[in-house]
Formats: sequence, C-alpha cells, structure tokens
Amino acid sequence: MRVAIVGPTASGKSAVALEVARRLPGVELVSVDSMQVYRGMDIGTAKATAAERAEIPHHLLDLVDASDEFTVRDFQDAHARAVDEIGARGGAALLVGGTGLYHRAVIDDLDLPGEFPTVRAELDADPDTRALHDRLRTLDPLAASRMEPDNRRRVVRALEVCLGSGRPFSSHGPGLDAYPPSAVAQIGIRRPRPVVAESVERRVRRMLETGLVDEVRTLAEAGLSRSASQALGYKEVVDHLEGRASLDESVHTIIARTRRFAVRQERWFRRDPRVRWIDVESDPVSEVVPSVIQAFDRTTT
Repeated sequence: MRVAIVGPTASGKSAVALEVARRLPGVELVSVDSMQVYRGMDIGTAKATAAERAEIPHHLLDLVDASDEFTVRDFQDAHARAVDEIGARGGAALLVGGTGLYHRAVIDDLDLPGEFPTVRAELDADPDTRALHDRLRTLDPLAASRMEPDNRRRVVRALEVCLGSGRPFSSHGPGLDAYPPSAVAQIGIRRPRPVVAESVERRVRRMLETGLVDEVRTLAEAGLSRSASQALGYKEVVDHLEGRASLDESVHTIIARTRRFAVRQERWFRRDPRVRWIDVESDPVSEVVPSVIQAFDRTTT
C-alpha cells in the first residue's frame, strides 16, 4: 500500500510525512528526490537528519556516491526493492519528495527508454544548452516544448534518446501527459507562492549557517557526477569556490533559482488530476496530516 505527499520544495512535505509515520505504526518513508540518493549531499538537499532516520525508517537515501551517475531507471529499481521490503514486513510506504519525473516513473511504472553513453558523451561535450535545445526542437518538437531550454539534464537526455534510438523521445511510452488510474493516493500541499518564497529563503539561509559551503567543497574535491552537479545550491556554491561569484551572489542566485524551481514543481503536480490538494493556511502538519491518514485508511478498505 502506498500514499504520496507531493508539492513544491519548502512547502512542509517532510514534516507532514514524519508526523504521519509517528501516528501510524508500520508506515515507512520513501524519498522521491533525485539528489537525496547521493551520499554526502545532506545539507543542500534538506535530507532527513540522523535522529529522524533513527526514529522512522527512511528509504532511497544515500544510495550512491556523488561522483556516480544515477538514472531514473536506477531509481525505479531501487524504489521497487524498497516497497517490496516494506510490504514483506507488513508495512506501508509513504512517498515524499518533489522530483516530478521520478515520482511519475514509480507511481505509473513508466516504460523508460534505454541509455546511450557514447551519444551522451558527445552531447556533453557541447556546452551550449540552448543550442542543444534548438537541435531537440528540430528532432522532437513535442519533447522540446515540454522542458525549459536551460534544463541541461533533460535536454541532453531527450537528445540522447532521439539520436541513440532513432525515435523521438516523446514517442517512448504513453508520455507524461497521460494520467492513468493509479493505486497510489496522492495528497498535494498547496501554499501561497509568497509563503513558499519566504520559506525557501529561510531554508537557504539555514543551509548556509549549518555548513553548506564546506559540504560542497568536500564533494567538489572528490568530484561530482554530471547528474549530481546539477543540484540546486551545489553548482552555485561551486561557482563561488572557483571564484566566479562572491558568496552573497551565490546565495542570491540559489534563492532565486529555488523559488523558480518551486513554481515549476507546483505547475508539474498541478497538471495531475489525480492529486487531492490541501490548501494550507498556516500549519502544514496540523492541516494535512489528517488527510494523509485518511488516504491510508481508504487504501486498506
């Protein structure tokens, strides 16, 4: 049995999930975050603390080193193993996180296209992401229309599949515009954008106070993979460490980009008609937890 909490970053998803797990014996938390899979990327991804993980079982954290690549298909496999393990114990999985593609991949069991490393290496050698997006627009206009021109990771992946498979990226599977029936009940946390924007800034400031720069320095010295290096907060601090920006400039950029990311997350999840949205007035925990508990009750009846 699975229930998912979705919504933008800094909206209170993790706090709600923890409280649900405290109230419902047997509920274990499954992270749906593309960057929390990396060991050592703790502060900048707002990963659950050691105390929280000791109190409530957490899954899909710290799966690989930050120097390793990790794909959506890898995540699907890891998610399936985690859910099977939870079920074998008689427990229930509560999915929580804001990586939209990873979320859809596991709740809808998306049929993902293959990997073409040689093609990807050639694409990675081109630093002009917008030029790559223009190329994608020629090969697969539909896929290009579904992603931001500056989202290098998605643009390169779509081009890799187009060139490697000889088929448009958008032709693989039913696509993200299809919302089939799902056994996973989804509860969405919706807060006013100014509230989320303020929460984002508080979170970023707190990350700096608790050692984000040192964390990034350590990871950068060991080497960040292509996918890990795209994490919000990390690439901006790397710019500071390598002298391309002052710390204040990097912090300002992190806040601005994270706010824009939160808006994109909200839009992504808002398109899914299967999500039951809860409009939070002040406290996500007190206002959303009862709905998540009810969702678990409905899945068992």
